[in-house]
Amino acid sequence: MNDHYSKVIETLKLEAAAIERASANLSEKDIDRAIELLSSTAGKVIVTGVGKSGVIAQKIAQTMTSSGTMAVFVDPTDVIHGGLGMFAENDVVIALSNSGETDELLAILPHVRARARSLIAITGKTDSTLGRCADAVLNAGVEKEACPLNLAPTASTTVALAIGDALAMALMDAKGLTADDFAANHPAGQLGKRLTLTVDAIMHPSPDVPLSADWFEVIKAISKYALGAVNVTDGESRLLGIITDGDLRRTIEKTAPDQLSTLTAGGMMTASPVSASPGMLAYDALRIMEDRPSQISVLPVVDTSGTCVGLIRLHDIVKSGL
Repeated sequence: MNDHYSKVIETLKLEAAAIERASANLSEKDIDRAIELLSSTAGKVIVTGVGKSGVIAQKIAQTMTSSGTMAVFVDPTDVIHGGLGMFAENDVVIALSNSGETDELLAILPHVRARARSLIAITGKTDSTLGRCADAVLNAGVEKEACPLNLAPTASTTVALAIGDALAMALMDAKGLTADDFAANHPAGQLGKRLTLTVDAIMHPSPDVPLSADWFEVIKAISKYALGAVNVTDGESRLLGIITDGDLRRTIEKTAPDQLSTLTAGGMMTASPVSASPGMLAYDALRIMEDRPSQISVLPVVDTSGTCVGLIRLHDIVKSGL
């Protein structure tokens, strides 16, 4: 087996095992206390750490913020140079240090304890100075780092990050955060659009032809609207069917030249087609198009009164960034 491959797999297994051990080492009392402090605070969550722990602290703060808990990262070295103004009496501080004895972190502990409401420690040494100062101590200890020299922070930072993620997810549950709440914090990007972008935001006005339109009128309408399809509607704009480029070609190919003059929209259309509604999520419309034995690339859009109001294409959904 390739040595590089073996080392990568070994490292992944070591870190996975470290997380598994951490789940067994965490104190139920301290977890409950931490969630109680975080969920009941009227202030914000301040996450802090130095070096690699600082990088993990930044990620935990971002995860909490995106999942419904206001959180910020503060570098301990900035605290004694004005950053202490970030701390308020209702704030909860989460401090990360594998050793629990990081000099820069210990230097700010008296000031943090005097300003903030409570302190949660994520540390590999629960009996450290940091651990003894905290209101809740979450054990992030590991037997060894994944580093071959047992020096570079690897398993320990992975465990600390996993504990931070677990806290954020438990807080989501405790606060009853809904998909709509989550979407409100993610208005941009693929995730936000999947949860918020609706069909009416990207659909085209309905390209209609009457049931009696002849084949040449249908061709002109498809060319005019340039959407690859037209909706067939009655006199009150109710949807009767849809004609796509493919429907048109296949019908003409199967029709004798001397019979073309008899072709109408009613004879070419797919009757009672599947449709979308204006308020439907565009992602759900995408699933309607794709999750079927034979994919389709367009959907008529029909409102609650039965009026055909638009057409949405697979191309429009993909172009939107979903």
